[in-house]
This record gives sequence, C-alpha cells and structure tokens, in this order.
Amino acid sequence: MLSAKSLFQEILDNDESFRLFCSIAASGESQGGWENGRIAVLVPPAERDLAPKISRHGADEDKHGRIFNALLKKRGLTPVPVPADTDYTMLLERQGIGLAHEKLKGETPLTVQDIVTYLAHSRVTEQRASEEMDLLRRNFADHPDLGRAVRMISNDEDNHLAYCHEELLRFAAAGHGRAIQRTLRECALAEIRVYRDVSLAVMAHMGRVLGWPRAKSAALAAGIHAVYAYERLGGWRRMVSLRMPERRDALGGPATAAAEFA
Repeated sequence: MLSAKSLFQEILDNDESFRLFCSIAASGESQGGWENGRIAVLVPPAERDLAPKISRHGADEDKHGRIFNALLKKRGLTPVPVPADTDYTMLLERQGIGLAHEKLKGETPLTVQDIVTYLAHSRVTEQRASEEMDLLRRNFADHPDLGRAVRMISNDEDNHLAYCHEELLRFAAAGHGRAIQRTLRECALAEIRVYRDVSLAVMAHMGRVLGWPRAKSAALAAGIHAVYAYERLGGWRRMVSLRMPERRDALGGPATAAAEFA
C-alpha cells in the first residue's frame, strides 16, 4: 500500500533518490534565502522596521539549504543539478507570482505594495512548506538521521507562516485589505498549478531513479491530480484566510544555528 511514509522511506533508503531530494530542497531553500535577503535590503523607508524580520526569514531559508547539504555530506554524497521542471521557485516566478528577480537584483527601493505582494506570496508558499514539513515531522521526527533536521525546519516554517499572517493583518488594518485578498487569490491559484506540475516532475524523476513499475507511477500521478482537483475546487481557500497567530512576533529574534548538522 502506498503511503507518504513508505514513499519517502523508499526515497530515503536509496542514495541517488535521496541525493536528488536533498538537492531540490537545498536549491529551493537557498533561492528563498537570496530573495528574502534582497527584499530586506530594498525595503522602503516607511517599512524599515520590517527589514530585520525579512532578514531573519532569509537567514532561516539559508540555514535550511545548509541543513539539506549537510545531510548529503553525512552520507558521503554531493548535490546534483536540479532539473528545471522541479524548480518550484523559478516556476512560480515565471507565472508572475511574487517579486521578479530582475527587480530584486536592482538597487531601486521597493514600494509598500511590493512588500504586500511579497508577504501575500510568502503566506501562500509558507502554508505549503508548513504542511509538507508537518507531514515529515509526524512520520520522521524520531528518525536518527533526519529527525533533528525535520523538527527544526518544521518549527521554522510554522514561524514563517505566523509572521506572514501577523504582518498581512497589520497591512490590512492600514487599508491594504482588498489588494491583499486579490493578491492572495492570484498566488494561491497559481501555486496549486505549479505544485501539481512540480510534484509530477519530481515523482517522474524519482520513478526513473528507483525503477518504479508503470502502475506505481500511474497511481502516484493520479494521486497528485486528485490533490490538485481538491485544491482547485476549494482547497486553495486555506491559503488565503488570515487570522492572528498564536505565535506573535515569530521572527522577532535571531535565527537558530544549524551547526549541529555540519
């Protein structure tokens, strides 16, 4: 019987599939770290108080990238090039979601609307990250190699999601409510398509590495399409709601270190 735990255990047990998994994860986290770092530098003067939190967000993402690379190193493995069809971050950018990298590479300060767009994009993608890491935490929190990393990253992703809720509610109270809801909806509908396509691509690559029979690959693809159908029919709404989080000022302090994974 296919389950999330058995599927990931199969990927974990094979060096080449684990290598691909960690490489994809590390690349995405590192890209997120760069994006947040540039946004922190370009924050408009009116929102300079937000810069340390954005920097903390970026530092967390960089740390996650280092953790995945450290997990590879621990097994004597090196990263592999990330297939273009599995690059979640870049595929979202091509859909016009979030802030364009060309803008982030420049030196012109962002606008308040840019910051609202960034937070709305992050609220959607951090929902996905929080859910995925919660799944891994529930299944592998006690794993001798992965457990500590899974627990740390999952906690960070929950902090990121809480921060997005709190800051978006602050901007909504300041009069940006309509723009926030419009941007959240656009981001969520684009994200579920990209997530479906990336999931199909990752499973196809894993299937080739692990030699899955056609029936197994077809069953996994059907499951991915079923998740997309649910999300398209209304599941996406969980990504656009806003509520004050229990974790207040979740990114108000320094990032925790990843030295124990080196």
